[in-house]
Amino acid sequence: MSAALDYLPAAQSFLDPERAGADDPALARAVVIPFGLEASVSYGAGTAAGPAAIIAASQQLELYDDELCCEPYLDFGVATLRAPAIAAPIEAALEQLAIIVETVLAQGKFPFVLGGEHALTAGAIRPLVARHPDLVVLQFDAHADLRDGYLGQRFSHAAAMRRVLDFPGVSLVSVGIRAISKAEVEFYAANRERITMHWAKDQAAWDVAEIVRPLRGRPVYVSFDVDVLDAAVMPATGTPTPGGLTYAQAIALLRAACEGARVVGADLVELAPIPGLHACDYTAAALGYKLLSYAPDRR
Repeated sequence: MSAALDYLPAAQSFLDPERAGADDPALARAVVIPFGLEASVSYGAGTAAGPAAIIAASQQLELYDDELCCEPYLDFGVATLRAPAIAAPIEAALEQLAIIVETVLAQGKFPFVLGGEHALTAGAIRPLVARHPDLVVLQFDAHADLRDGYLGQRFSHAAAMRRVLDFPGVSLVSVGIRAISKAEVEFYAANRERITMHWAKDQAAWDVAEIVRPLRGRPVYVSFDVDVLDAAVMPATGTPTPGGLTYAQAIALLRAACEGARVVGADLVELAPIPGLHACDYTAAALGYKLLSYAPDRR
């Protein structure tokens, strides 16, 4: 099954509307998929507005990257889909997203989903698992998201990675975790062969090369929950959690991961914009551009 891809005009798309190729989606090898899912949030709300805020902020980013010494978008091109009316219930929304991602992949393009709540990852990876049964999900997150459902919802944002692991061949590398329940600790302990967890409390001693070692040569899906960043850096999220990463730490890990892996898709989730606090929207947009700039597998 496939979906018609309805692209936004340059003036409403991700990155500067004046960039080269902005009005020709056929040239793009990366497709931004806005998907403002907000169906199971359990504390702070607002994720439905995340994609639009990220896209608006992205138009203020400089296209030149002082770290990479180039305008990275020229290497891959970016087009942005029109945000769909999201289906309900949440199971139907995940199927809807899976079909959109499948269509993007079938056209030989790189899918980059802007959320929306983290529950969407279980839908976004479905067509990728079909192509890559040994997929590794690299999760940047404050929360383990390993509950087997939450508040009566099996596909809750709090169960996002548990639903990812419902696919038998998929493994998980989690970075920045600092909020976890006893039941999740027990599930983690029983599934250490599939889950590698790097706790935020240990970040001063992290060995970046060791963190990314399991990704080498593997197909990788990057799932970036903005609450992995410290609450002082990213208050605009449902559960801003202290003790997290800096922006510099996050992009260093992203770059190291992408340098040795085949990144085949990604999402950026859980921004809940705060009116008047543009820094968070801009930070999320900058992370999105960095992720696209690093990811080597943009066929």
